[in-house]
Amino acid sequence: MHAHINNTTIAETDDTIEIEGNQYFPPGSVDKQYLEYSDTPYTCPWKGETQYFHITINESTYEDAAWSYPDPKDSAIDKVGDDFSGYVAFNADAVTIES
Repeated sequence: MHAHINNTTIAETDDTIEIEGNQYFPPGSVDKQYLEYSDTPYTCPWKGETQYFHITINESTYEDAAWSYPDPKDSAIDKVGDDFSGYVAFNADAVTIES
């Protein structure tokens, strides 16, 4: 899978985890130079506390366009069937995901 905005690759891997229609990329496959921590609070009822990120590329910033669950609930890991701690997903309105 390949996550990009225009011609800039943000993440690339053959090992994503799909959760609720979103592709979650392993932390090591994400180019973190484009991510900036967001203060936006959110807690998913079944996955746990969310960490949002802004994505900045070529002076354009996409607010809260990526998110992660640094420490998901054990029950969420059991439900998904994989440990997705720290995996990053992207907002489809800002980031194009292609296989």
